Amino acid sequence: MSLLESKLPNVGTTIFTVMSQLAEQHNAINLSQGFPDFQPPAELIERVTRHLEAGRNQYAPMAGVRELREAIAGKLRALYGVHADPETEITVTPGATEALFAAIHAVVRAGDEVVVFDPAYDSYEPAVTLAGGRTLHVPLERPSFSIDWQRLKSVLSDRTRLVIVNSPHNPSGALLTDDDLAELAALLRPYGCYVLSDEVYEHIVFDGRHATVLAHPELKERSIAVFSFGKTYHATGWKVGYAVAPRFLTEELRKVHQYLAFSTVTPLQYALADFVRERPEHYLSLPDFYRAKRDLFIELLAGSRFELAPARGTYFQLADYGRISSEPDTEFARRLTVEHGVAVIPISVFCAEPPPGATLVRFCFAKQEQTLREAAARLAGV
Repeated sequence: MSLLESKLPNVGTTIFTVMSQLAEQHNAINLSQGFPDFQPPAELIERVTRHLEAGRNQYAPMAGVRELREAIAGKLRALYGVHADPETEITVTPGATEALFAAIHAVVRAGDEVVVFDPAYDSYEPAVTLAGGRTLHVPLERPSFSIDWQRLKSVLSDRTRLVIVNSPHNPSGALLTDDDLAELAALLRPYGCYVLSDEVYEHIVFDGRHATVLAHPELKERSIAVFSFGKTYHATGWKVGYAVAPRFLTEELRKVHQYLAFSTVTPLQYALADFVRERPEHYLSLPDFYRAKRDLFIELLAGSRFELAPARGTYFQLADYGRISSEPDTEFARRLTVEHGVAVIPISVFCAEPPPGATLVRFCFAKQEQTLREAAARLAGV
């Protein structure tokens, strides 16, 4: 039998898996992969148990439990003034990554071009490749990690099918503003392309407020926005997310979604519906909750040789190690894990062409205070 020709020949194990495995092998503190080391709200867990025991253990509707879609619609109205029809414009998915994949495959055809901004989350390009598309990488401006509008304009054409934006941005924590969305809308106006907006960290914004494409009248009509309950409720292992889009895009997304997973875990959906409706204070308090962790982590590293500019959003913090070493970030991240017992993510792996000499790594500060203090104590000695 001949060897199978890979459809993703340039894709290996994700950096998140690699670094988490390395952390486990060397008993390192894992500040690499983006998951909390604390529990979801106790009341939310109790609601899951309640719905399990109530017998809600069979298939949910393909588009998601109606109660959850209605709760999402209510939250969108309350936070952003956005009106989304729960029946035709909101789809619950098993994780944001599935929503991103379904969105890309809903619109990208063979030969289409898709624009991403580097550093870009690593699930975007493989999904484009599997859809037969071609990914164009536009580097973000440094150190602000803002969009270079002239570079974006230079790559747009009639072949452009999709532009993928991410705010709050992983890994930098940068934010898009209303002015940015207006600029994006103006640049896309001559083209019949779509926007995929990755907004999974919507509630973790420290400067200003979250600007969603759904609140921009022009962009809303050509956009699919993706969100994550896992990020919001400290439950990344539950893998529950959702996509919001106009009816015609939702119809196409659901065609893909129904053959990827069909539906999402039923009792989790009912529990989340309860909690979204009854406990809005949880997501409203997330900026203060995570700001305290960010500020503590920065304070603890103030005497170290790492240089940190406070992240504007997400629960990630970039650090420049240029005063410590000039080695490539992948080598530095590995050495930091093996020799100093703290696992981090190198930034170059999210770039098609990493800037030469860049010395940035990403820390996850969604950790208990004790974890952050122990990690900082180790990092202070580097």
